[in-house]
Amino acid sequence: MKRWIAAVLAALLALACLAALAETPALEDGTYTATFTTDHSMFHVNEAYDNKGTLTVKDGVMTIHVTLASKNIVNLFPGLAEDAKKDGATLLEPTEETVNYADGTTGMAYAFDIPVPAIGEEFDCALIGKKGKWYDHKVMVSDPVPVEAE
Repeated sequence: MKRWIAAVLAALLALACLAALAETPALEDGTYTATFTTDHSMFHVNEAYDNKGTLTVKDGVMTIHVTLASKNIVNLFPGLAEDAKKDGATLLEPTEETVNYADGTTGMAYAFDIPVPAIGEEFDCALIGKKGKWYDHKVMVSDPVPVEAE
């Protein structure tokens, strides 16, 4: 009898968790600061930005602007490397930005506007570097904070 009660309670808890996830509201249109993490140390946000990017939500579509550590990554692709290589694939082009470091020095680095399918969930993002080879990566955007609240 105790096992049956424990099983019922576990099932009810699981259903409650699923219901809570389903009720999580989408982000309102606006600008947020959000954490951008990747699965590899060579592909990361510039140290001057502390793993943060600017998340923009417009009509429910999310895009994060992140400045990378250098100009060695020349294109990104929202998806897998094999799809990035296909004819007609739309690659994300970088912008060149000045980075101001805490020690007072400045440098130049590439930044990208990356489409974000969901908050708090990993998604595929392929990159190609100066050597011309595509690499698959997993990235995630999390912890959005409205810019007004900072």
